[in-house]
Amino acid sequence: MSRTVLTLIVVCLALALVLGGCNATSEDTIGKKGVPGVTDTEIRLGSSLALTGHAGYLGTQTLRGALAYLRWVNEAGGIYGRKITIKAEDDSYDPPRCLANTQHFIIDNNVFALFCYVGTPTTVKVLPMVEEARIPLIGMFTGANGLREPFNRYVVNIRASYYQETGAAVRHLVQDLGIKKIAVFYQYDAYGFDGLVGTELALKEFHLEPVARGSYIRGTQDVTEGFNKIAASGAEAVVMVGTYGACARFIRLAKRHEFSPIFYNVSFVGAEELARRIGPGAPPVLMSQVVPQPKELGDPDDAAVQYVTLLERFYPGETPSFVGLEGFLNARILVEGLRRAGPDLTREKFIDAIASLHNYELGSGMTVTYGKHDRQGLEDVHFTRLVNGRFIPFTDWNVIRQQREAR
Repeated sequence: MSRTVLTLIVVCLALALVLGGCNATSEDTIGKKGVPGVTDTEIRLGSSLALTGHAGYLGTQTLRGALAYLRWVNEAGGIYGRKITIKAEDDSYDPPRCLANTQHFIIDNNVFALFCYVGTPTTVKVLPMVEEARIPLIGMFTGANGLREPFNRYVVNIRASYYQETGAAVRHLVQDLGIKKIAVFYQYDAYGFDGLVGTELALKEFHLEPVARGSYIRGTQDVTEGFNKIAASGAEAVVMVGTYGACARFIRLAKRHEFSPIFYNVSFVGAEELARRIGPGAPPVLMSQVVPQPKELGDPDDAAVQYVTLLERFYPGETPSFVGLEGFLNARILVEGLRRAGPDLTREKFIDAIASLHNYELGSGMTVTYGKHDRQGLEDVHFTRLVNGRFIPFTDWNVIRQQREAR
């Protein structure tokens, strides 16, 4: 046999082996590599969130709240012997950085799920990657409608939406306080637009529309132009859809110019940091919350109590916050889903386990229910008002009306 013929035979055999390998089933490949982010001892998650910059407080609080619960779970042995770890990357509330972090999580870090993302403009950008990779995205600190519609099997929302927050607020402002002249101050991006649309839809139910719209650019506190538009409108209430720095600057500017409407903020603004930045002598400032107030005393299984206890244990001296409690709830739902998925964990089993949660009690009237085509957990909206430098819960809107009439 000539050398040329022998070479051809060898090449053909090699090609046959390569082609045979290409015909291997995806199940074979998965079987060899295992489930992404899952080993015998670990369940690895990826979290892209703002840890620095103008939304750094929100990301830090969300992450610490979640870690307070996960560290406690890990101390007790984890989930079926697996410890839960989080690879957290700072995106500074910047969409391109969030995209890069997410790509890194999926391709390089081989994470099981994406967890505790913070912000609308950042989180909505990763949805195509979530869909393509079929990777769970759970517990986002954003009420964006784009994370709820259209339905996505892999996107698990725990908090109420901005439409629910602004809808409830507008109903109280109009029906309980008799206010008709309502303006909107919003961040000029996907987050702000979501709050603006939610407010417009709510006003439309009463045959109203905003008397003025003012905006600012994300990452800045350049609110003067937006303030001037709204102040000139004579608005009796201002719906604020921004971050704590810009909203606080707007309210301080209003105090300086003796413009005293009711200021209403959505939950993303961050109650504790907003209160700190506004300072004393503020006009009426209200805020909706999607979780109850953290509590020091009560049923130890109540998440609002458990959060305060575990935060003090793992982060001594840290002040409990509404934002931190939301991160804590994210972790509780995550862990319950992992438990229900069983020891033979896969992404699909985890999502099926989340869908099986019906009337799951978290305490303080918090009940989570999902379903086959339902990825919205909590529905309730709670209201707080700024009193002596703190946002405290209230339910009696007559008090707000009386204070307003007495001014």
